[in-house]
Amino acid sequence: MPQLDFRMQAGSFALDVKLSAPDGGVLALFGRSGAGKTSIVRAIAGLARPSAGSIEIGGRTLFDAARRIDVPAEERAVGYVFQDSRLFPHLSVAGNLRYGLKRAKKGPIGFDEIVDLLGIGDLLARRPWNLSGGERQRVAIGRALLAQPRILLLDEPLASLDPARKAELLPYLETLHAQTRVPVVYVSHALDEVVRLADTLAIVDRGRIAACGPLGEVAGRLDLRPLAGRFEAGAVIDATIDRHDRHYALSVLAFAGGELAVPLLDAPEGSGVRAQIRARDVLLATQKPEGLSARNVLAGRIVDLIPEEGAYAELAVAVGATRLIARITRAALDELDLAIGSPVFAIVKSVAVDRIAIFRESIGRRGG
Repeated sequence: MPQLDFRMQAGSFALDVKLSAPDGGVLALFGRSGAGKTSIVRAIAGLARPSAGSIEIGGRTLFDAARRIDVPAEERAVGYVFQDSRLFPHLSVAGNLRYGLKRAKKGPIGFDEIVDLLGIGDLLARRPWNLSGGERQRVAIGRALLAQPRILLLDEPLASLDPARKAELLPYLETLHAQTRVPVVYVSHALDEVVRLADTLAIVDRGRIAACGPLGEVAGRLDLRPLAGRFEAGAVIDATIDRHDRHYALSVLAFAGGELAVPLLDAPEGSGVRAQIRARDVLLATQKPEGLSARNVLAGRIVDLIPEEGAYAELAVAVGATRLIARITRAALDELDLAIGSPVFAIVKSVAVDRIAIFRESIGRRGG
């Protein structure tokens, strides 16, 4: 994965990028439009040249100003998929895919594998103009993968799609890395996409990396809320299916902080899942509630608090080694006399479980 330490001027916009991401998985570059995300991936791809510093991918130096290394874009073994698919209009889908093979040295990713993975077998004879936006992006991803890249750069691949086309493409993106083993850098300004896809999250702000780390860790930081967005924010938890209660159609998830009951999951006990608990779905109480329909009540302690100028405040609640985020009114904050250090009970109204994470984890076990 990228090890970046470079400076670059893009018109009047200056970048000063320092980022070190773990090998493998999906690294998301997240931030508002204009934050510098695309400029970063263009520098990785060799489409923009930094003025100083270095770029390293998987232990291979692609750029080093001090050592005068600047590997040409066509020799970097980087797959790049743009917002618009940029398919060749005069070629069929099969022709576009085979163009990727022509550019590559022999590698592990085969034509039939990509066709099956992306579900494009019935599109092979079509021309790009006869495809939906989601279909074009799938073909563009397939072409990039068939070039046998060391890393795949996806630059806001859903940004130009309507909600229906996004829903069409997301399941393919969710299983991409697990199936191909190609590390992915995913650029987005949509938090819901990042939560579903990323293993590592880097927040980009005004040409700099404001934070980088495991998705759940970065997503749980209150100081990053102005950059990450408020209303859809929340905790992202890696959990394991501990047991099923088929009588009540529930599954119990074990995580570093306790257990969560969710609607029955179609996966074996022991499977890994990703759960998201939105800040708006967490209530706080100073005493353990009784006679409550909510199944998930977790004891914790307030470890961070940010009152806002409007009606709301956001609080981080440590539940064991896990942080939950709660969004409550400032009136409730004062009435309950809550402060950093206060013991509370977090009442979780709803848990969103990423079912695709179950699939990704099972693929990882079989492939590892």
